[in-house]
Amino acid sequence: MSSTCTLPPGVRVFERGWLSANNVLLLDAHSSTLVDSGYVTHQTQTLALVQHALQGRTLDQLANTHLHSDHCGGNQALQAHYPALKTWIPPGLSQAVHHWREDELSYQPTGQNCPAFAFTGLLQPGSTHRWADMDWQVHAAPGHDPHSVILFAPEHRLLMSADALWQNGFGVVFPELAGVAAFDEVAQTLDLIERLDPATIIPGHGAVFTEVAPALALARSKLEGFAQNPERHARYGTKVLLKFKLLEWGQISRAEFSDWAMKVPYMLELHQRFGQGHSQRVWLDMMLAELARSGAMQEVDGVLHDA
Repeated sequence: MSSTCTLPPGVRVFERGWLSANNVLLLDAHSSTLVDSGYVTHQTQTLALVQHALQGRTLDQLANTHLHSDHCGGNQALQAHYPALKTWIPPGLSQAVHHWREDELSYQPTGQNCPAFAFTGLLQPGSTHRWADMDWQVHAAPGHDPHSVILFAPEHRLLMSADALWQNGFGVVFPELAGVAAFDEVAQTLDLIERLDPATIIPGHGAVFTEVAPALALARSKLEGFAQNPERHARYGTKVLLKFKLLEWGQISRAEFSDWAMKVPYMLELHQRFGQGHSQRVWLDMMLAELARSGAMQEVDGVLHDA
């Protein structure tokens, strides 16, 4: 679905939900650029959305704010359909993409999927790109992902914040799940966004919004709570990983789901650090019970259903 929030000419947002990140199509008379491509199971829909919006034009460029599976899972399909497509990625994991090392690219550690893709150039922090007849500044935005960038068009005070800031918070701080301190980086990125002073934000998930100050205040409040209680963030991150897979599968037997979860490296790490002495299966059952109580999952006759 395209957002109806007032945006500059040439900027169109496909609001995708949570399994796939939002896609932003940037058009001018000379070129077309898509920012982020969603999750692999939505790649056919992503391609259809882009084709419909382009109305016979070709897609010239693709840019990824970061390389989590929900932001670049459609890259391969878009590259296959548009052979001349130029693809830009942040520099931090470029060698892992070049050699396609899934353990470094988070897909293996999270138990998620992303087809291999190639890239043309790098979104270097400090650089500027001309898309949709406006200049887009590339800013480093570590925290949620250490290599993430955000894109800012100062003329229109328009920010693509990726998962650094949503209207109701920010993305899971994945380095923290792996035992790497990153809450301070989240805070620094929120400070950067405040200094940029955007009037409108296109988030990685959720609707375009203009209430920037309340969103920053809420994000900082949530961050303070996580920093004071890392186990709370770990439980939140665990449930996000479980919910993401349920979103992908729709429904699956509890036994199959448990077998998958007990092999996922992030889940093994989280259980080891925050399992409080419970066996892995008991701890996993506790996390699933919390998902069910929140209304994010239902279980019927031993089958887990996304809700």
